[in-house]
Amino acid sequence: MTEQPAGDHAADSRHARYGTLPERIRFEDMTEDAATGPGGAANASYNPESAWNFYSCLAVDLGL
Repeated sequence: MTEQPAGDHAADSRHARYGTLPERIRFEDMTEDAATGPGGAANASYNPESAWNFYSCLAVDLGL
C-alpha cells in the first residue's frame, strides 16, 4: 500500500503551472557600455551659481 502525502498533489499542480525557473541572464548581458562626450555629459551643464535651484533645503523652504 503506497499512500502519497497531500503535499505531493499540490507540488505536482505547482510544477504543472509554473514549470521550471527561467534561464539565468549573464551579468555581461545586463550591462551596456555607452560612449560619453568630452568631460562627461553630467558635468557639462553644471552651473554652481544656480545649483541651489535644484536642491531642496528645509531652511530655504521655511524662509529662514
